[in-house]
Amino acid sequence: TGANYDLNYSPQRTFVAGPQTFLFNPGWTSGLALTLTQPLLRNFGTDINKTFIKVAQNNAKVEEHVFLDRVLTVIATVEQTFWELVFANENLKVAQAALKAADELLASNRAKAKAGVMAIVDVLQAEAAVASRVEQVLIAEKAIHDQEDQLRRLLNPSEEELRQDVRLVPLDQPVKTLEPISLPEAIDVAMERRPEILQAGKNIETSEINSKFAKNQLLPNLSFQGTSGLAGLGRDASDMFTKGASGDYYNYGAGLVLSMPLGNRSAISQFNKRQIESRNAQVTLQSIRQQVIVGVREAVRRVQTDFKRIETTRSARLMAEKQLQAERERLNVGLSTTRFVLDFQRDLATAQGSELRAIVDYNKSLSNLARNKGTTLERYHIELQ
Repeated sequence: TGANYDLNYSPQRTFVAGPQTFLFNPGWTSGLALTLTQPLLRNFGTDINKTFIKVAQNNAKVEEHVFLDRVLTVIATVEQTFWELVFANENLKVAQAALKAADELLASNRAKAKAGVMAIVDVLQAEAAVASRVEQVLIAEKAIHDQEDQLRRLLNPSEEELRQDVRLVPLDQPVKTLEPISLPEAIDVAMERRPEILQAGKNIETSEINSKFAKNQLLPNLSFQGTSGLAGLGRDASDMFTKGASGDYYNYGAGLVLSMPLGNRSAISQFNKRQIESRNAQVTLQSIRQQVIVGVREAVRRVQTDFKRIETTRSARLMAEKQLQAERERLNVGLSTTRFVLDFQRDLATAQGSELRAIVDYNKSLSNLARNKGTTLERYHIELQ
Protein backbone atom coordinates (compact mmCIF):
# COMPACT_ATOMS: atom_id res chain seq x y z
CA THR A 1 0.00 0.00 0.00
CA GLY A 2 3.02 2.30 0.16
CA ALA A 3 3.06 2.51 3.96
CA ASN A 4 6.39 3.28 5.59
CA TYR A 5 7.26 2.13 9.10
CA ASP A 6 10.11 3.67 11.06
CA LEU A 7 11.31 2.30 14.40
CA ASN A 8 13.90 4.40 16.20
CA TYR A 9 15.62 3.80 19.53
CA SER A 10 18.07 6.42 20.84
CA PRO A 11 19.76 5.89 24.25
CA GLN A 12 21.96 8.72 25.50
CA ARG A 13 24.19 9.46 28.48
CA THR A 14 24.66 13.06 29.68
CA PHE A 15 27.00 14.57 32.24
CA VAL A 16 27.34 18.22 33.22
CA ALA A 17 30.44 19.31 35.16
CA GLY A 18 30.32 21.98 37.88
CA PRO A 19 27.39 23.15 39.95
CA GLN A 20 24.14 21.67 38.73
CA THR A 21 20.58 21.11 39.75
CA PHE A 22 19.81 18.03 37.57
CA LEU A 23 17.99 15.12 39.11
CA PHE A 24 20.58 12.73 37.78
CA ASN A 25 24.12 13.67 36.88
CA PRO A 26 25.27 11.72 35.03
CA GLY A 27 21.88 10.90 33.60
CA TRP A 28 20.70 8.24 31.15
CA THR A 29 17.81 8.91 28.76
CA SER A 30 16.21 6.79 26.06
CA GLY A 31 13.53 7.24 23.46
CA LEU A 32 11.73 4.50 21.54
CA ALA A 33 9.52 5.79 18.71
CA LEU A 34 7.42 4.00 16.05
CA THR A 35 6.29 6.18 13.15
CA LEU A 36 3.81 5.14 10.44
CA THR A 37 3.46 7.09 7.19
CA GLN A 38 0.71 6.00 4.83
CA PRO A 39 0.26 7.77 1.45
CA LEU A 40 -3.39 8.38 0.64
CA LEU A 41 -3.20 9.73 -2.91
CA ARG A 42 0.22 9.70 -4.61
CA ASN A 43 2.08 6.37 -4.22
CA PHE A 44 -1.00 4.70 -2.68
CA GLY A 45 -1.84 1.12 -3.57
CA THR A 46 -0.11 -2.21 -4.07
CA ASP A 47 0.01 -1.96 -7.88
CA ILE A 48 1.66 1.46 -7.81
CA ASN A 49 4.33 0.35 -5.37
CA LYS A 50 5.07 -2.79 -7.38
CA THR A 51 5.62 -0.78 -10.56
CA PHE A 52 9.41 -1.14 -10.69
CA ILE A 53 9.22 -4.83 -9.79
CA LYS A 54 6.79 -5.49 -12.64
CA VAL A 55 8.88 -3.44 -15.07
CA ALA A 56 11.99 -5.40 -14.10
CA GLN A 57 10.15 -8.69 -14.57
CA ASN A 58 8.91 -7.59 -18.00
CA ASN A 59 12.42 -6.50 -18.98
CA ALA A 60 13.70 -9.94 -18.00
CA LYS A 61 11.03 -11.54 -20.19
CA VAL A 62 11.95 -9.23 -23.07
CA GLU A 63 15.58 -10.35 -22.82
CA GLU A 64 14.43 -13.98 -22.90
CA HIS A 65 12.50 -13.30 -26.10
CA VAL A 66 15.51 -11.49 -27.60
CA PHE A 67 17.70 -14.48 -26.76
CA LEU A 68 15.14 -16.89 -28.24
CA ASP A 69 15.02 -14.84 -31.44
CA ARG A 70 18.81 -15.07 -31.73
CA VAL A 71 18.73 -18.81 -31.13
CA LEU A 72 16.11 -19.31 -33.84
CA THR A 73 18.17 -17.21 -36.25
CA VAL A 74 21.34 -19.20 -35.53
CA ILE A 75 19.58 -22.55 -35.96
CA ALA A 76 17.97 -21.42 -39.21
CA THR A 77 21.32 -20.17 -40.52
CA VAL A 78 22.99 -23.47 -39.65
CA GLU A 79 20.21 -25.40 -41.36
CA GLN A 80 20.39 -23.28 -44.51
CA THR A 81 24.16 -23.79 -44.64
CA PHE A 82 23.73 -27.53 -44.09
CA TRP A 83 21.44 -27.84 -47.11
CA GLU A 84 23.90 -25.86 -49.21
CA LEU A 85 26.53 -28.43 -48.21
CA VAL A 86 24.14 -31.19 -49.29
CA PHE A 87 23.72 -29.43 -52.63
CA ALA A 88 27.47 -29.10 -53.06
CA ASN A 89 28.00 -32.82 -52.43
CA GLU A 90 25.22 -33.88 -54.79
CA ASN A 91 26.34 -31.39 -57.41
CA LEU A 92 29.79 -33.00 -57.36
CA LYS A 93 28.13 -36.32 -58.20
CA VAL A 94 26.41 -34.67 -61.15
CA ALA A 95 29.71 -33.22 -62.36
CA GLN A 96 31.45 -36.59 -61.96
CA ALA A 97 28.67 -38.33 -63.90
CA ALA A 98 29.02 -35.78 -66.70
CA LEU A 99 32.79 -36.35 -66.74
CA LYS A 100 32.27 -40.11 -66.91
CA ALA A 101 29.88 -39.76 -69.83
CA ALA A 102 32.34 -37.48 -71.64
CA ASP A 103 35.18 -39.97 -71.01
CA GLU A 104 33.07 -42.81 -72.42
CA LEU A 105 32.23 -40.76 -75.51
CA LEU A 106 35.92 -39.87 -75.96
CA ALA A 107 36.96 -43.52 -75.74
CA SER A 108 34.29 -44.51 -78.26
CA ASN A 109 35.29 -41.75 -80.66
CA ARG A 110 38.96 -42.67 -80.47
CA ALA A 111 38.12 -46.27 -81.28
CA LYS A 112 36.00 -45.22 -84.23
CA ALA A 113 38.63 -42.79 -85.48
CA LYS A 114 41.27 -45.49 -85.25
CA ALA A 115 39.01 -47.77 -87.29
CA GLY A 116 38.65 -44.99 -89.85
CA VAL A 117 34.90 -44.55 -89.49
CA MET A 118 34.99 -41.18 -87.68
CA ALA A 119 36.78 -37.92 -88.33
CA ILE A 120 39.50 -36.71 -85.99
CA VAL A 121 37.51 -33.55 -85.33
CA ASP A 122 34.99 -35.61 -83.34
CA VAL A 123 37.81 -36.84 -81.13
CA LEU A 124 39.00 -33.29 -80.56
CA GLN A 125 35.50 -32.18 -79.62
CA ALA A 126 35.22 -35.02 -77.11
CA GLU A 127 38.63 -34.17 -75.64
CA ALA A 128 37.59 -30.52 -75.19
CA ALA A 129 34.39 -31.67 -73.50
CA VAL A 130 36.37 -33.88 -71.09
CA ALA A 131 38.61 -30.96 -70.15
CA SER A 132 35.55 -28.79 -69.54
CA ARG A 133 33.95 -31.52 -67.37
CA VAL A 134 37.18 -31.83 -65.34
CA GLU A 135 36.99 -28.10 -64.66
CA GLN A 136 33.39 -28.50 -63.44
CA VAL A 137 34.48 -31.29 -61.07
CA LEU A 138 37.24 -29.10 -59.63
CA ILE A 139 34.83 -26.23 -59.08
CA ALA A 140 32.32 -28.58 -57.41
CA GLU A 141 35.01 -29.96 -55.10
CA LYS A 142 36.03 -26.44 -54.08
CA ALA A 143 32.38 -25.57 -53.38
CA ILE A 144 32.16 -28.53 -51.00
CA HIS A 145 35.19 -27.39 -49.01
CA ASP A 146 33.86 -23.83 -48.91
CA GLN A 147 30.49 -24.96 -47.56
CA GLU A 148 32.16 -27.24 -45.02
CA ASP A 149 34.14 -24.28 -43.70
CA GLN A 150 31.02 -22.12 -43.52
CA LEU A 151 29.13 -24.80 -41.60
CA ARG A 152 32.10 -25.54 -39.34
CA ARG A 153 32.41 -21.86 -38.46
CA LEU A 154 28.73 -21.69 -37.47
CA LEU A 155 29.25 -24.60 -35.08
CA ASN A 156 31.54 -22.35 -33.01
CA PRO A 157 34.62 -24.59 -32.96
CA SER A 158 37.88 -23.76 -31.26
CA GLU A 159 40.70 -22.31 -33.33
CA GLU A 160 42.56 -25.60 -33.15
CA GLU A 161 39.54 -27.51 -34.48
CA LEU A 162 39.09 -24.95 -37.25
CA ARG A 163 42.67 -25.49 -38.37
CA GLN A 164 42.12 -29.22 -38.82
CA ASP A 165 41.14 -30.55 -42.23
CA VAL A 166 38.15 -32.63 -41.14
CA ARG A 167 35.50 -33.59 -43.66
CA LEU A 168 31.83 -32.98 -42.86
CA VAL A 169 29.54 -35.59 -44.39
CA PRO A 170 25.79 -34.78 -44.34
CA LEU A 171 23.67 -37.70 -43.21
CA ASP A 172 20.12 -36.33 -43.48
CA GLN A 173 18.55 -36.72 -46.89
CA PRO A 174 16.46 -33.86 -48.28
CA VAL A 175 12.69 -34.12 -48.12
CA LYS A 176 11.01 -34.55 -51.52
CA THR A 177 7.36 -34.87 -50.46
CA LEU A 178 4.92 -32.01 -49.99
CA GLU A 179 4.09 -31.33 -46.35
CA PRO A 180 0.49 -30.20 -45.75
CA ILE A 181 0.42 -26.46 -45.03
CA SER A 182 -2.53 -24.34 -43.91
CA LEU A 183 -1.88 -20.64 -44.36
CA PRO A 184 -4.38 -19.47 -41.68
CA GLU A 185 -3.02 -22.00 -39.22
CA ALA A 186 0.57 -20.99 -39.99
CA ILE A 187 -0.29 -17.32 -39.38
CA ASP A 188 -2.05 -18.16 -36.09
CA VAL A 189 0.94 -20.18 -34.89
CA ALA A 190 3.32 -17.36 -35.83
CA MET A 191 1.20 -14.85 -33.88
CA GLU A 192 1.49 -17.04 -30.80
CA ARG A 193 5.13 -18.11 -31.11
CA ARG A 194 7.18 -15.40 -32.79
CA PRO A 195 9.56 -13.84 -30.22
CA GLU A 196 9.24 -10.39 -31.81
CA ILE A 197 5.47 -10.34 -31.15
CA LEU A 198 5.89 -11.60 -27.60
CA GLN A 199 8.59 -9.00 -27.00
CA ALA A 200 6.42 -6.20 -28.38
CA GLY A 201 3.53 -7.38 -26.20
CA LYS A 202 5.70 -7.16 -23.09
CA ASN A 203 6.83 -3.68 -24.14
CA ILE A 204 3.18 -2.60 -24.34
CA GLU A 205 2.54 -4.05 -20.90
CA THR A 206 5.55 -2.18 -19.53
CA SER A 207 4.45 1.09 -21.14
CA GLU A 208 0.97 0.73 -19.65
CA ILE A 209 2.44 0.11 -16.20
CA ASN A 210 4.65 3.19 -16.55
CA SER A 211 1.69 5.28 -17.75
CA LYS A 212 -0.38 4.19 -14.76
CA PHE A 213 2.45 5.10 -12.41
CA ALA A 214 2.99 8.47 -14.11
CA LYS A 215 -0.73 9.25 -13.83
CA ASN A 216 -0.60 8.50 -10.11
CA GLN A 217 2.29 10.93 -9.72
CA LEU A 218 -0.02 13.74 -10.86
CA LEU A 219 -1.96 13.49 -7.58
CA PRO A 220 -1.15 15.61 -4.53
CA ASN A 221 1.12 14.04 -1.94
CA LEU A 222 -1.33 13.48 0.95
CA SER A 223 -0.14 11.17 3.73
CA PHE A 224 -1.41 10.06 7.09
CA GLN A 225 1.32 10.13 9.72
CA GLY A 226 1.07 8.60 13.18
CA THR A 227 3.70 8.19 15.88
CA SER A 228 3.89 6.50 19.26
CA GLY A 229 6.82 6.28 21.66
CA LEU A 230 8.18 5.43 25.09
CA ALA A 231 10.74 7.41 27.11
CA GLY A 232 13.00 6.47 30.00
CA LEU A 233 15.19 8.44 32.45
CA GLY A 234 17.51 7.03 35.11
CA ARG A 235 20.75 7.37 37.00
CA ASP A 236 22.26 4.44 35.11
CA ALA A 237 21.52 2.28 32.12
CA SER A 238 19.61 -0.34 34.10
CA ASP A 239 17.41 2.28 35.71
CA MET A 240 16.78 3.88 32.31
CA PHE A 241 15.74 0.58 30.73
CA THR A 242 13.43 -0.24 33.64
CA LYS A 243 11.58 3.07 33.54
CA GLY A 244 11.39 3.05 29.76
CA ALA A 245 9.88 -0.44 29.68
CA SER A 246 7.35 0.38 32.40
CA GLY A 247 5.21 2.36 29.96
CA ASP A 248 4.66 5.20 32.39
CA TYR A 249 6.28 7.72 30.06
CA TYR A 250 4.76 7.60 26.61
CA ASN A 251 3.76 9.88 23.78
CA TYR A 252 1.68 9.61 20.63
CA GLY A 253 0.36 11.74 17.81
CA ALA A 254 -1.30 11.67 14.42
CA GLY A 255 -1.93 14.01 11.51
CA LEU A 256 -2.17 14.57 7.78
CA VAL A 257 0.65 15.91 5.64
CA LEU A 258 -0.17 17.54 2.29
CA SER A 259 2.31 18.76 -0.30
CA MET A 260 1.81 19.80 -3.92
CA PRO A 261 4.45 21.23 -6.26
CA LEU A 262 3.46 24.48 -7.92
CA GLY A 263 2.51 23.74 -11.50
CA ASN A 264 3.61 20.10 -11.14
CA ARG A 265 5.27 20.41 -14.57
CA SER A 266 7.72 17.57 -14.04
CA ALA A 267 4.98 15.02 -13.32
CA ILE A 268 2.84 16.30 -16.21
CA SER A 269 5.76 16.05 -18.65
CA GLN A 270 6.56 12.54 -17.46
CA PHE A 271 2.93 11.49 -17.86
CA ASN A 272 2.78 12.87 -21.41
CA LYS A 273 6.02 11.07 -22.24
CA ARG A 274 4.66 7.77 -20.96
CA GLN A 275 1.48 8.23 -22.98
CA ILE A 276 3.51 8.72 -26.16
CA GLU A 277 5.64 5.67 -25.35
CA SER A 278 2.50 3.60 -24.87
CA ARG A 279 1.09 4.64 -28.25
CA ASN A 280 4.45 3.98 -29.93
CA ALA A 281 4.57 0.50 -28.40
CA GLN A 282 1.11 -0.29 -29.76
CA VAL A 283 2.04 0.97 -33.22
CA THR A 284 5.22 -1.10 -33.11
CA LEU A 285 3.26 -4.23 -32.23
CA GLN A 286 0.84 -3.63 -35.08
CA SER A 287 3.72 -3.14 -37.52
CA ILE A 288 5.44 -6.32 -36.33
CA ARG A 289 2.24 -8.34 -36.65
CA GLN A 290 1.82 -7.09 -40.22
CA GLN A 291 5.43 -8.00 -41.03
CA VAL A 292 4.93 -11.47 -39.57
CA ILE A 293 1.77 -12.04 -41.62
CA VAL A 294 3.50 -10.96 -44.82
CA GLY A 295 6.56 -13.05 -43.97
CA VAL A 296 4.50 -16.20 -43.32
CA ARG A 297 2.51 -15.73 -46.51
CA GLU A 298 5.72 -15.37 -48.51
CA ALA A 299 7.26 -18.40 -46.78
CA VAL A 300 4.20 -20.57 -47.56
CA ARG A 301 4.23 -19.47 -51.22
CA ARG A 302 7.92 -20.20 -51.37
CA VAL A 303 7.40 -23.76 -50.08
CA GLN A 304 4.62 -24.40 -52.57
CA THR A 305 6.58 -22.91 -55.46
CA ASP A 306 9.76 -24.84 -54.69
CA PHE A 307 7.83 -28.11 -54.50
CA LYS A 308 6.33 -27.41 -57.93
CA ARG A 309 9.86 -26.72 -59.15
CA ILE A 310 10.84 -30.22 -58.04
CA GLU A 311 8.09 -31.70 -60.20
CA THR A 312 8.91 -29.60 -63.25
CA THR A 313 12.69 -30.07 -63.02
CA ARG A 314 12.21 -33.80 -62.56
CA SER A 315 10.20 -33.89 -65.78
CA ALA A 316 12.88 -31.83 -67.53
CA ARG A 317 15.59 -34.19 -66.30
CA LEU A 318 13.69 -37.27 -67.54
CA MET A 319 13.23 -35.67 -70.95
CA ALA A 320 16.91 -34.78 -71.09
CA GLU A 321 17.83 -38.39 -70.35
CA LYS A 322 15.58 -39.64 -73.15
CA GLN A 323 16.93 -37.07 -75.59
CA LEU A 324 20.51 -38.00 -74.78
CA GLN A 325 19.79 -41.70 -75.16
CA ALA A 326 18.11 -41.10 -78.51
CA GLU A 327 21.00 -38.96 -79.74
CA ARG A 328 23.51 -41.64 -78.71
CA GLU A 329 21.61 -44.19 -80.75
CA ARG A 330 21.58 -41.80 -83.71
CA LEU A 331 25.35 -41.33 -83.32
CA ASN A 332 25.91 -45.09 -83.30
CA VAL A 333 24.17 -45.43 -86.68
CA GLY A 334 25.88 -42.37 -88.12
CA LEU A 335 22.85 -40.05 -88.08
CA SER A 336 24.27 -37.59 -85.53
CA THR A 337 27.52 -35.95 -84.54
CA THR A 338 29.65 -35.75 -81.43
CA ARG A 339 28.75 -32.10 -81.02
CA PHE A 340 25.04 -32.88 -80.67
CA VAL A 341 25.71 -35.67 -78.14
CA LEU A 342 27.91 -33.36 -76.09
CA ASP A 343 25.20 -30.71 -76.16
CA PHE A 344 22.65 -33.20 -74.84
CA GLN A 345 25.09 -34.36 -72.17
CA ARG A 346 25.46 -30.77 -71.05
CA ASP A 347 21.68 -30.31 -71.09
CA LEU A 348 21.27 -33.41 -68.92
CA ALA A 349 23.84 -32.17 -66.40
CA THR A 350 22.08 -28.80 -66.31
CA ALA A 351 18.69 -30.49 -65.78
CA GLN A 352 20.11 -32.67 -62.99
CA GLY A 353 21.60 -29.59 -61.31
CA SER A 354 18.30 -27.72 -61.62
CA GLU A 355 16.40 -30.62 -60.05
CA LEU A 356 18.92 -30.84 -57.24
CA ARG A 357 18.70 -27.08 -56.67
CA ALA A 358 14.89 -27.27 -56.53
CA ILE A 359 15.04 -30.09 -53.95
CA VAL A 360 17.52 -28.23 -51.75
CA ASP A 361 15.59 -24.97 -52.09
CA TYR A 362 12.42 -26.79 -51.02
CA ASN A 363 14.10 -28.01 -47.85
CA LYS A 364 15.48 -24.53 -47.20
CA SER A 365 11.98 -23.18 -47.68
CA LEU A 366 10.64 -25.58 -45.05
CA SER A 367 13.32 -24.31 -42.69
CA ASN A 368 12.42 -20.72 -43.53
CA LEU A 369 8.72 -21.42 -42.89
CA ALA A 370 9.51 -22.89 -39.47
CA ARG A 371 11.59 -19.80 -38.67
CA ASN A 372 8.75 -17.51 -39.72
CA LYS A 373 6.30 -19.50 -37.61
CA GLY A 374 8.68 -19.56 -34.64
CA THR A 375 8.56 -23.37 -34.41
CA THR A 376 12.19 -24.16 -35.20
CA LEU A 377 12.87 -25.52 -31.70
CA GLU A 378 9.87 -27.86 -31.82
CA ARG A 379 10.86 -28.97 -35.31
CA TYR A 380 14.11 -30.40 -33.93
CA HIS A 381 12.89 -31.14 -30.37
CA ILE A 382 15.20 -28.56 -28.83
CA GLU A 383 14.50 -27.20 -25.34
CA LEU A 384 16.09 -24.09 -23.85
CA GLN A 385 16.88 -24.33 -20.17
